[in-house]
Amino acid sequence: MLALRSRAAVVARRARTATSKFPSSSTVRSLPQATTAVALSSRRQYSAPATDSFSTRSTVVQLLSNIGSKREVQQYLSHFSSVSSQQFAVIKVGGAIITEHLESLTSALAFLNHVGLFPVVVHGAGPQLNKLLEDAGVEPQFEEGIRVTDGKTLAVARKLFLEENLKLVEKLEEMGVRARPITSGVFGADYLDKEKYNLVGKINKVNKGPIEAAINAGCLPILTSMAETPEGQVLNVNADVAAGELARELQPLKIVYLSEKGGLFNADTNEKISAINLDEEYDSLMSQWWCRYGTRLKIKETKQLLDLLPRSSSVAIIHPADLQKELFTDTGAGTLIRRGNKLATVSALSEFEDIQKLKDVLVRDREGLDARATVDRYVDGLKNKEFKAYFDEPMDALAIVLPPKSPSSLSNLATFTITKAGWLTNVADNVFAAIKKDHSKLVWTVKEDDENLTWFFDKADGSLSKNGEVMFWYGITDGNEVKDLMTEFATHGRSMLGDSNLEARLHRAARAATGMSAAMSGQGGIRQQARAFSTSARRPAVKSSRTSRFPTSGRGYATTTNPNPPFGKQNSSNTQPAKVALIGARGYTGQALISLLNAHPNMDLRHVSSRELAGQKLKGYEKRDITYENLSPEDVRRMEENGEIDCWVMALPNGVCKPFVDAVNEGKGPQNSVIVDLSADYRFDSKWTYGLPELVNRSDIAKATRISNPGCYATAAQLGIAPLVPFLGGQPTIFGVSGYSGAGTKPSPKNDVENLTGNIIPYSLTDHIHEREISNQLGVEVAFIPHVAVWFQGIHHSISIPLKEKMTSRDIRNLYQERYAGEKLVKITGEAPSVKNISGKHGVEIGGFGVHSSGKRVVVCATIDNLLKGAATQCLQNMNLALGFAEYEGIPLD
Repeated sequence: MLALRSRAAVVARRARTATSKFPSSSTVRSLPQATTAVALSSRRQYSAPATDSFSTRSTVVQLLSNIGSKREVQQYLSHFSSVSSQQFAVIKVGGAIITEHLESLTSALAFLNHVGLFPVVVHGAGPQLNKLLEDAGVEPQFEEGIRVTDGKTLAVARKLFLEENLKLVEKLEEMGVRARPITSGVFGADYLDKEKYNLVGKINKVNKGPIEAAINAGCLPILTSMAETPEGQVLNVNADVAAGELARELQPLKIVYLSEKGGLFNADTNEKISAINLDEEYDSLMSQWWCRYGTRLKIKETKQLLDLLPRSSSVAIIHPADLQKELFTDTGAGTLIRRGNKLATVSALSEFEDIQKLKDVLVRDREGLDARATVDRYVDGLKNKEFKAYFDEPMDALAIVLPPKSPSSLSNLATFTITKAGWLTNVADNVFAAIKKDHSKLVWTVKEDDENLTWFFDKADGSLSKNGEVMFWYGITDGNEVKDLMTEFATHGRSMLGDSNLEARLHRAARAATGMSAAMSGQGGIRQQARAFSTSARRPAVKSSRTSRFPTSGRGYATTTNPNPPFGKQNSSNTQPAKVALIGARGYTGQALISLLNAHPNMDLRHVSSRELAGQKLKGYEKRDITYENLSPEDVRRMEENGEIDCWVMALPNGVCKPFVDAVNEGKGPQNSVIVDLSADYRFDSKWTYGLPELVNRSDIAKATRISNPGCYATAAQLGIAPLVPFLGGQPTIFGVSGYSGAGTKPSPKNDVENLTGNIIPYSLTDHIHEREISNQLGVEVAFIPHVAVWFQGIHHSISIPLKEKMTSRDIRNLYQERYAGEKLVKITGEAPSVKNISGKHGVEIGGFGVHSSGKRVVVCATIDNLLKGAATQCLQNMNLALGFAEYEGIPLD
């Protein structure tokens, strides 16, 4: 009987891997009764009968099984209970988590407590502190990312920390969980740098006593990130640092950082990084452009922490709602960071340092009649064969691949053996990723009863089963080649690969030896099953998706058809304020941008330059008092040289900003500052990145330091045409009408309200610079006919688009909805949008979709506020991306 499966056919039914993450030498132990005794009442009773304890634990395990297999959950519980209570986990809770996700946080902690686990919780309150200081008129000061803490700031911080600590403790108590606030006595510290940071501490001692006392009393310890000097002076310390120092002292199995983002993200793929194996990936990871700001710091600090902890320890960065899934399933939910093991490869038997060790590895968990003799013969045969072996340092995973015999044939995975530790640290996934990098096409076979079968399904593009054996392959794109491979397997089974497959040889040897033994004893032969691609761990036949997501990634962003999805909060990497200078702020766009920066939590406007307004107080910005300056290019060069500015915004008329850009380039400060130019001066310069996030690869903008902001007309027109570019049957014609704010503040007939009343004025009917801009970016010639009307702000385009094939209005609308799925600043409507509705809004509306009776021409309407998405809002989008903030941070979303 043959059964054919493609990768797509099996993905839907694949389960998560039920494994634990403890070393193979660990023993599975039952949880102590005293630890798990939980009464089914609103308060925990530590003298509760054992039956109540196990009943509650069983109930909670059943609930946890909803996020993973029951066996998986039980294994993790055994793992976590195999160490002393305080060594289970240190959980760092950010202030924003307490404010925004208190319910999910306390529910997760209650679950852990009800199965007898006692995580040590340490929390901060950074966002709340920023808000309180702002309300109190205290300007936050940071030096090298560290908050400068004076007496007034410390007084506010201490009061706040006590309040937040009590809030968390009381919420846990309401849920029937005993919790103990520990607000002092744990962290001892000296001044980090009193002259520079004032009342900021460097932890030099951790006292476990209060933590152990809390756990011994059956309470969850809830710590604040405050420290004291030997003299009793309270000092402010970063909560991440406090959690790290606590972990160094307690050496827990898990260190968990709760984050609203839910993990670290690869900005090139816009995917969450599921796992990072530092020994193998750290150097390569740190060389990536998107590994910057907070992301870079987090990975660097995590490595420093894990280097001092047992190899079994790991760090998880997750959302509080996913805490159970992260702790009790192998797939996890956030980003898991561990040390892992480096991989090695050899291509000759002589390159192995210890041949006997190689033989021992190949025979492990395959002990049986004639197994060692079979392995000896197999290894001897490698002397005369071309092969490549992949393994980690302790050889927890070993794979041997035979290269193709001809350019058209396939590489053959001859053997693959993994220990429990190899599975639990996902060395198996790393080895397979290395194989895939070297071999574009691969075939291998596995016994159908192998407990890891679905793991192999996950790695394959297709499979064929016959008589208890499964053949897998990947990399074959030619249908005839697949057909020939299937035919050969159907005819010859596993023997099609000859004697290259060690598992097949072991199976034959065991069967022959068993048959001989049975014949000698006069008994019927009992078949001894030899596991194909065997492991020393009884690993359930479900998929492990906890593979390293760097440098390769297998998790798709499949929620929409948008090929360039937005960079949300999960992609943000910067937590420090960015220092901004605005050059040319007199115009309407400058004022709109100032208003946006005022509401942005991480943009710190430091300088505003305007020749006409120099000396006047800046209005509309409340974070600090700013006076207009008249900065010269030399001033700009000096400021850049000193690293005073992170982002320069050029809001100058066309043809004016070059001296300022040159000054920034000449300054070459200690960090590469960003320039966003709102004029048209650099929109055709290939050295600059065109900043239209919905159409330009967002990762290109995010790693750019020179960004040209698109024109207002051009933005709406491109968004209105782009989805139909593959279907164009001719040149699109754009009839555009703008409010008079687009004509600037300098008096002219185009912004004279009296002249515009009851009137519409066409201008630059051909060769307008936006016509060239639109054509250049879309890669097709367009005709653009601009007009100005009597309203103040807002643009309307009616775009006539010839089609090369017949299409319906519904077809076209669906095309636009799919292309812009997930875009928060693009709205697709059935009706034609109006300027009245878009004025003051931060996005673009596209609609109408009127199709000619021939079906080969459509009129698409698009509206945009020329001062917002057409200028200031788009500028802020680009600033956010380039500076490492969430793309829509500070932008009001309707």
